[in-house]
This record gives sequence, structure tokens and C-alpha cells, in this order.
Amino acid sequence: MVVVLALNSGSSSLKYGLYAVETAPVLLVGGTIEGTDDHARFFDTIEAALRGWPAPTVIGHRIVHGGPHRDAHCRIDDPVMTDLEAACAFAPLHGPASLALIRVAQARYPGLPQVACFDTAFHAGMPDVAQTLPIPRAYRASGVRRYGFHGLSCESIVSQLGDHLPGRLVIAHLGNGASVTAVRDGRSIDTSMGLTPSGGVMMATRAGDLDPGVLLYLLREKGLAADALAALVDHASGMTGVSGLSGDMRILRAAATDDADLALRMFERSVCKQIAAMIASLGGADMLVLTGGIGENDAPTAQAIRAGLAWFPGLEIRIFPSQEDAQIAGHAAALA
Repeated sequence: MVVVLALNSGSSSLKYGLYAVETAPVLLVGGTIEGTDDHARFFDTIEAALRGWPAPTVIGHRIVHGGPHRDAHCRIDDPVMTDLEAACAFAPLHGPASLALIRVAQARYPGLPQVACFDTAFHAGMPDVAQTLPIPRAYRASGVRRYGFHGLSCESIVSQLGDHLPGRLVIAHLGNGASVTAVRDGRSIDTSMGLTPSGGVMMATRAGDLDPGVLLYLLREKGLAADALAALVDHASGMTGVSGLSGDMRILRAAATDDADLALRMFERSVCKQIAAMIASLGGADMLVLTGGIGENDAPTAQAIRAGLAWFPGLEIRIFPSQEDAQIAGHAAALA
């Protein structure tokens, strides 16, 4: 039996789970730690929760962006760490925190195998029409293309559907980060996020797809430098920027302000537009799955999506839990 400590570092929290893996991963104990900075505190909390349980034999890490050289889950060694450091340029919101977590894990568990599980891996086989961005060809050599994210979540939905997996599936992962993916026969063929996890659907704090002219205007006319633009796009936009209040769906639902209502309606419209785009990529759809914190728990969002897609009759809409941690455990056990 392999015992996996799965670490799922997101943009606003760390989820952990201890799994026993023989055939399928079985969760022994898990939890969520809010915040993303104090990695030593993370492991103090985790180790306290793991007392009395079997010690891990391998650690699996969710890595948001593998960069141009890593498109398959793998054991972490020095060359992998070098590639992950370079990939931080594509995911500055997630990459540095993941690297710091890996380094602390290596120090806490010296000699224990560590495995990188990439969100980008699920999308690595997308066709050229989906991968290629509409910019000069010369930039492709440095890895500028559509990567796609939330791949571990998408994998988990495909796994849960099993023999009932439809030929044309749309997965909407809706949480603090949000994306929509077109899946044909279990494989990603298109997705809403692009080079970075900042594109596509309007999110809690991220702008999603935005006219690039807006950024050029802010650069030229308002004097915003690169760091200020990055902070605006990733931390101060989306539902937070529109509402002037918060990106937390629960807070916005409870607020009685016009701007909060506008932010919610814009998010719902953005999701519906991206779902429609994925239906077009698939040439139709047999099923839509909603997952992620909002997709699983916010009934008004699900109702708005159903209403927004009423023009597409016969679409089965289901809600499934995102089981990223179990996917990490399975991959880590296989590579230990």
C-alpha cells in the first residue's frame, strides 16, 4: 500500500489529504488551510492532523503550470525544479507559492519521493486550432500558446463518469478561479483559459478575457507599470473590481447593492458565453458538468446557467464534486 500526502495549493488556500492507495485512492484524513504564505505553518498544521495515521510514503503536489517543457505528471528532481522556476513567468499567481511549498516539503520529509501533478497535462493534446494564439508565429518557440488549467479537476470528472462518460462533455470548473473545458471522448479539445490562468471566464479577482486595448490604454494613458497591471488583472478585477466589495460569492449574494448584483450577473453571463463557445468547439454537447466551490454549492449560479442555456434543448446538466486531491494521490502513487 502506498500512502500519499496530496497537497493542493491554490490561489487562496491549501488543501491537503492523506490517501491510502492500493487500487483506488482512499482518503484517510484531510483539510483546508486558508492563506498561501506561511508554508512552515502549513506543515505544522498538517502534521498535527496526521498524528495517529500512517506516515506518507510519497508526496504529490498540484502544479498549476508546467510550462512548455512539462506536459506529463512526473517525479520532482533538479531538472524539474529548474523548469518549474522558469514556468513561474506563466503563472506568477501560483508558481512561486508551489515552489516554496515543494522546498519546505523536501526539508520536512528528506528522501521522500515528491511528485508534480500538472493542471496543464490534461490539455496537452489539444489540437493546433485550440492551442495556437493569434499572435506572430515567432513567439511560439518560447512557449506562448494556450495551455489550459483545472486539468486535475477535469480528470476527476472524467473518472467519476466512468462508463457513463458522454462523447461530448463540457466541464465548468467554477471557484475562485474558473474555466470551461470541451471534452471529446475523454480528451480536452478546447478550454477557456489561455497562456495563463488569468484568461477566459470573469473570476473572483481575475479579469478573465479582456480587450488587450484596455491594458494598452492603462499603460500609455494612466502610466501603469507591469507590476501594477499584473495586480489589477489578477487581484483587483473580476467580481471584486466590479462590486467594489468582494469576490466571495457568499458575500455578494448577501449584499444589497447594485454593483454586487451587476458583478453576479456579469459572472453568470461570462460562464454561459464560455459554455456556448465550448459547445461550438464540440459541434454540440451531450452533458454539462458544474464543479468547483461555486459550481457545486451556489444554487443561484446553477439556475442562472440553466436559464442562460435554455436555447440549447436537451442538454443534461449535472453537478459533480471536484476531486483534484484524489487525482493527485493516484498519480503520485503510480510514480512513487
